[in-house]
Formats: sequence, structure tokens, C-alpha cells
Amino acid sequence: MSGVPAIEDAPGLAARRRRQAPERTVDVVLRGGSTLQLRPVRPSDAPAMRAFFEKLSPESIGLRFFGVPNVDWVTKWAVDVDRDDRYALVATAGPEHAIVAHGAYVCGGGADRAEVAFVVADAWQGQGIATIMLGQLAAAAAEEGITVFVAEVLPNNHRMIDVFRDSGFPIELRGRGDSIEVRFPTSISEQARVQFEQREAIAAAAGVRTLLHPSSVAVIGPCAKRGTLGGEALHNLLDGGFAGQVFPIDGAARSVAGLPAFASIEAVRAHVDLAIVAVAAAAAADVARACGTAGVRSLLVLSSGFSDAGEQGARLQRELLSICRESGMRLVGPNSLGILNPAPKVRLHATVAGAMPPFGRLGVLSQSAGLGAAIIELAGRRGLGLSSFVSVGNKADISGNDLLLYWEQDAHTSVAALYLESFGNPRRFARIARRVSRAKPIVVVKGGRTPAGARAAGSRAGALLSASEVTVGALFEQAGVIRADTIGELFDVASLLCEQPAPAGRRVAIVANAAGPGVLAADAAHAGGLEVVQLTSRLKRALRDFLPASASVENPVDLLASAAAEDYSRAIAALVDAAAADAILTIFAPSPSCAAAEVAREVHAAARAAPDITFASVYMGCDGGVVAADAGEARVPSFDFPEEAARALAHAGRYGSWRARAPGEVVQFTDTRPDEAAAIIVGGLGGGGGWLGPAEVASLLDCYGLPLLEARVVSSAEAAVAAAAELRGPVALKAVAAGLVRKRDAGALRLGLETGAEVRRAASEIRAAVTAAGHRLEAFLLQPMATGGVELTVGIAHDANFGPVMVCGPADATAALLHDTAARITPLTDVDAREMLQSLRSYPLLVGGGGGAPCDLGAIADVLGRLSALVETHPEVAELDLSPLLAREQGAVVIDARVRVETPPPAQTLLALRA
Repeated sequence: MSGVPAIEDAPGLAARRRRQAPERTVDVVLRGGSTLQLRPVRPSDAPAMRAFFEKLSPESIGLRFFGVPNVDWVTKWAVDVDRDDRYALVATAGPEHAIVAHGAYVCGGGADRAEVAFVVADAWQGQGIATIMLGQLAAAAAEEGITVFVAEVLPNNHRMIDVFRDSGFPIELRGRGDSIEVRFPTSISEQARVQFEQREAIAAAAGVRTLLHPSSVAVIGPCAKRGTLGGEALHNLLDGGFAGQVFPIDGAARSVAGLPAFASIEAVRAHVDLAIVAVAAAAAADVARACGTAGVRSLLVLSSGFSDAGEQGARLQRELLSICRESGMRLVGPNSLGILNPAPKVRLHATVAGAMPPFGRLGVLSQSAGLGAAIIELAGRRGLGLSSFVSVGNKADISGNDLLLYWEQDAHTSVAALYLESFGNPRRFARIARRVSRAKPIVVVKGGRTPAGARAAGSRAGALLSASEVTVGALFEQAGVIRADTIGELFDVASLLCEQPAPAGRRVAIVANAAGPGVLAADAAHAGGLEVVQLTSRLKRALRDFLPASASVENPVDLLASAAAEDYSRAIAALVDAAAADAILTIFAPSPSCAAAEVAREVHAAARAAPDITFASVYMGCDGGVVAADAGEARVPSFDFPEEAARALAHAGRYGSWRARAPGEVVQFTDTRPDEAAAIIVGGLGGGGGWLGPAEVASLLDCYGLPLLEARVVSSAEAAVAAAAELRGPVALKAVAAGLVRKRDAGALRLGLETGAEVRRAASEIRAAVTAAGHRLEAFLLQPMATGGVELTVGIAHDANFGPVMVCGPADATAALLHDTAARITPLTDVDAREMLQSLRSYPLLVGGGGGAPCDLGAIADVLGRLSALVETHPEVAELDLSPLLAREQGAVVIDARVRVETPPPAQTLLALRA
């Protein structure tokens, strides 16, 4: 609650022309998990604003305005904004959209400076509203060219000073007699971004916690009979032993399952944390509105008929979400199977699926209700305990991002498993998952992997992205997400990582009592990227000391069918003592020499003695669950077949390697000229957007230090001849024409021209070819011939969901034909750039394979980093191609480049839920 900004404009500020940002209404989550709405103030807000100021305590109004001002004057000032030199936000809550906070900045003291101030209703203080407003106002001010915020605060206004201190912005405090001046930049620093991300995590986790830890649940809809959504949910709650109160809301019944039934949520004379809605889609909005009025904190909607049923249903879903946001309720669904929390102190079985699975360390999200039911049944059958389960259904509100933030802080969850069909906000998912994966594995099955059609794209980068699902793969690779192909594989990996540490490396040793299963495991492990290590002579001698002469002491180690249980223990001990492997896979085939349970006890004992090694076991022809139970403390997961275990270890090995390596940093370039680049882009947008001309492209790349080969643009064949003479040497001649993407394919390129006659003839041929292809030739472009090195294509395509995606691959048809393409979502770290190159099948060519000289990998990585910085700073760049990029023994040079600009969609607002 800092002082009121100055009302009078500084000279000349009113005439300042700045870009007008679109009015955006966003929903944000508060520290306690509830939601409210943030939007720009409107003149029509005057009555509500007056009511807001009148309800403020004398202390709050005094701290905000340095005294008690006239309410009429303050109200007029608060709503009198011009969106140019004065900008203000209000926070509204509840069905009546009551104003609970106001924040504003007013320009003064210079074109790049503004005073900022806030006031929050007394009952809403301490929820983080002022901090959220500060982030929103700073982002809006930065877009308008304001670089500095100043706030004047009374010395005893400790709460507001703490807001500024804890924001993450680098503040300066200056004493000014009877007040304190707070000064800080509007740009979001890395520290501030981290602070906002921490607040986001706390708020999202709190919202999910209200869902999964309710003290009371109401089931709304027909629930007296089994077979209905409400009936199954109610009986599962009761059969599961829910620790809280249960209220059936069924107007057609007086009692249900021995509990008194209520006609409506209003009739319940107790607080309800969670309402399970099982009414027709058309009635859901009225039920939600009643729940909001009754103070329900969370809604779980089981009913279908929303966005899953066409546009009419989508309209109902939007209305339902709007009501929840207005009331501060979080929403799961609609079209949800339900939610589970098997913790002994909760026992929440709020689903329409089968029996409650055991309590454990696996958190599960399913977007599909049908698959969710199968997951619950499979978890129970395998004895794999769940910490929580959420079926998000249509994902109107609560999504995988929220669950990841909750699981990140949940001490009971060790592994997160998700079945996803779509991403609500992929870039946010990537940012969250990258952080969560450092501490807890995330295993995902992504449905809808086959594209229904190729993306229409005018660049090579866009074409490469449309060829396969590389964007999803890039997201998972960067974030350390383990991608499983099937639900069964998801459970295999999850069961392994719930019980065992991720391998420190990719070395695996296999111990079996039969040769065939060991070979199958070795093949699957190798195919998955594990190293089936060669054992040292010393280790082989140690194995020979107790194994029969006919046993194999290679890897896989074959103990023979005559092996006793103790032989497994001794073989494992030898491998551990020699530090031979990061993971050990044991395989038991039925044998008269010993029982599976005996082997399991030895394997479990060995695993407990070597906690840094990852263990997995196979008991062929046996019930692995029973075997593990007989072994006592079941820390080593069991599998039915060798290939399953090997694939699970391979996934875990890749994850362990990802987690072990440095996370990398986004390189900051100090020699770029972003303001000059912005002017070039604005000029392109002023002409309607589209592909920039050669001169604009060259200037833009130069602003970011991207090494474009020298070029001359001329208007005629004779001018081309003269320019070629100036370049002194063989030249390349290219056409400049709007809409011309692949010059070689259109006959618009000629290489190695040495004489004026060759240049003149080539110009004539290019003009004819371009005209025949339906293009209008605008000019010719000449460049000196660049030889040697390896040609790459590097580019950016803007994905509607993922944002800018960078692709890299060979410059010829190899990339498309052999899918030799690496992709990453920007911004790139230095590690991302290096791994992009190393992941290419053609990478050996870059390091001198095939007899060529090794390329300057540092120079290529520098190009990738600069390109990432360009598109992150300028979201107007929709597509960009550097093709070819010639990688040489020393340095790299861009031979040809194309850039398309367009007005971008509104940026994602800090801490905002999906609008």
C-alpha cells in the first residue's frame, strides 16, 4: 500500500506514442489455492471502486494515500486512466465480481519512468495479490517502453516494503525524509522469474491439495442407486473408508446408504470442501453457481456432454469454468473419472472405478477416463501403490502442470506418471517438468502421436517439424521426461523407479540361470541404449571361483540351471565389488535346484547391501508379486519377461544420465542490438508482415551477430555481371521473389559462375524459370561461392502451442528422408545446443568422419544460441531459415537466410491461468 502516484503528467508525456496492448482479463491462483480475476480498470467500475475504498480500514487507506483522502476524488482518480500514461488493474472476486485490489502506474519524471502503487482489501491481504499485480504491471509497462518503476512508501508500511523486497526485482531503497522511495527496473530479471515460479508452484500445489485432502465431500446428483455416476462415486467414498464427512445431495431420496440426503447444497448446514457433480451437463452451471455461493472450495465434475460433445457442450464448459473462477473454486473435469488419495488419514476414493488401490509413492494423471479405470485396476493387480490419482477429463482447469507442481512438493510422491492426449500450455509444462525431473522422475504416455495431416509451412524448418512429432520429443528430451510407448511400459518404468534409484550411468550387467533369457535381455538393453559391459579378466576369475566350468562368465552371466540361490548372491557381490555396472538385472527361469522365492530373498538382500546400484529382477513363469512378498521387503521390482525389465532399465538409464549432467544455462549475448532489430521487424510488420527482403534479413541477422555471407542485390542481368566482377571469383546467382521458398527446386539458383557471359546467361535462365513457376522476379542476389565444410539447415518455426521451435539437420534431403532432425524448444541452453548436434545421425560428419576435416562445433553452437536469443526477444519472428549454414573447420557462415514476421498472439501473462 504505497503512496499515490502523481496525477499531473510530466511535460510532453501525453504526446508520447506507444503501442497499445490489448485488454486482457486473466485468472490467477492465490497462495491459498483459490482464484481471482485480474483485468484493466474501466470507467464503469466507479461504483464498485467507491465501495472498495469505503470498506478499507483507516490504516490501509492511510498507508496507501498518506492520509485519508476524499472518496469521490480517489474514485475518480482510480478509474480515470488513458492506457497510455496511466494504467491500472483491479482484482475481482466472487459472483458479484467485487473489487478486492487496485494497482496502477502513472508516468512521470521522464518517458521511461513511472510511479507504481497498490492497495488490497483488508480481508484479502497476505494472499500474494500485490505481488501478482506488481508482476502484471511491470510486464505491461515494459511492453510500453517504461524501464523503471518508482514507489513512495511510508516507513511504517512494512508489508508493502516486504512485497517489493520479496518480489525478486532488484530494488533500491532511498530515504526521503518522511517516506522511502523504492526504485527498480520493470524487466523481469532471472531472480524475479524464479520468485514468481516459486509462488506459482505454491499456489498451484495449494489448489490441488484442497482437492485431494478434503475434510468433507458432497455428492450432487442421483446417487441412491448403484450404476449411476453419483451412486458409484458415493458408494466408493463409503467403501473406501473416507475419513471425512459425506453429504448425499439427491432431491429424490430422503436417505442414501444410511446417510441423510439433502435436496440441495444450500440445505447442508456444514462446510463442504469438495463437491462431486454428477448431473446432466445442462444443469451443471446452476449446481456450480450454488456451490460457489455455499463456499465449496473445489468441484469434481464426472458428467460428460461438454467440450467432448461439440460446440454446444464447449459453451457449457466455458460457462462452468467461468462460474468456478468467479467463485474461486478449482475444477477437475468435466468428463472426469474422479480422483483418489489412498493415504491412511484421508482414504478418498472419489471415482467411479473399481476398488481402492494400495497407498504408495506413484502419482498418476490420466486424461482418458477409460484408461484411468484400467490404470487403477492395473495398479491394484500389480500391488503398485499410488500416492494420488487424478482423471482430468476435458482439463477445463486443473491440468498436468498443476499436478506436477503438487507432486513436486508432496513428500509421499516419488514418481509422477501421466497419460496425456494434449497439452494445455506446453511451454509451461516444459519449464515445470525440467525442474521437477531433477528431483523426481516423470513418466509420460502421449496419445495422438500420428499427425492427421502435415502442417502447412513456408519454410524448411516448418516442413521438418511437420514430418514427425519432433516438438513433443524435443520437449520431453529437454525436460528429462521419460516417454513410454504403452501403459504397460509406463507401469514397468514407474514400478522400477518407485523402488530403485535411477542408474548413475548406462552400464548394465545381467545374471541369469538360462542362456536364452539372458540373450533376450542383452538385445533389448542394447536396443534401448544401455551398454552391456564387457567384464574384466579379474572379475571373470572371481566368478570362476564358485561357478561350474560350463557356466558363462561373460555378460550376460549364465549361472546354469543347476545354480543355487546363493550363486545369485555371490555373482551380484562380485559385480558390485568390481564396480562393473550401474544396473544389475537378475533373471530366474524355473529350476529344480531352487525356488523363485529363495532367489528373490538373496536378490533383495544384495540390493539392500548396494543401495547405489539399480536392481531389477525377472521370475519367468512365476507370480512376481507373490515372489516379491515372500522375499520380505520388496525393494526390487519384478517383471514377467526379460525384455520388459531391460526396456524399463533403459528408460531409467537415459533418465539417470540426463539428471547427472549439468542443466546448462541460456547464454546471454552482450553484443546484440535488439532495439535496432525491433525497428527492422516493425518496418516489416508495417508493410503487412510476411517475408522480409534480403536487405532487411541481412540487417536483422547482423543485429544478432549471425554470420551471413556477403551478398549483392541487383535489379538486372547487366548489374549482376558488374557485381560479379567486383566480387572477383566464382559466384552464386539467386532469384529474389515473393513466396519463393526452395530456389533450387524452382530453377532459381545457379552456382559456380566464373565469367560475365555465364552470369548473363544464368540471369536469363533464372528469370524464365521463376516466371514459369508463377513468381514475379523482383531482383537478383549474388554471393561469392563458399566451399568446404558441411552444410546444415538451421531454422525456427513458430508452433501454435509450443511457441518457437528450433530445428537442425543436414541441408539436403537426408534430413527429411532419414528423419535426421534435431529439435528443441527455445530458449536454448548451451547444453541444448551441444546435444542438438550430437543427436544427429549425421553428427560423425561434423567431427571428421568419412575423411573430412572436423567442423568448428563451438561456432555452430554459437549460431544456435544467437538464433534462440533473436526469436525469444522478438516473438514477431514467425519463421526463420538459415539454409544452408556452412560449418567449417574454423567458424561457420550462413549462405542463405529467410525470415517471415507476423504480429504475435498475446504473451502468456505471469502467474496467469489459461484465459
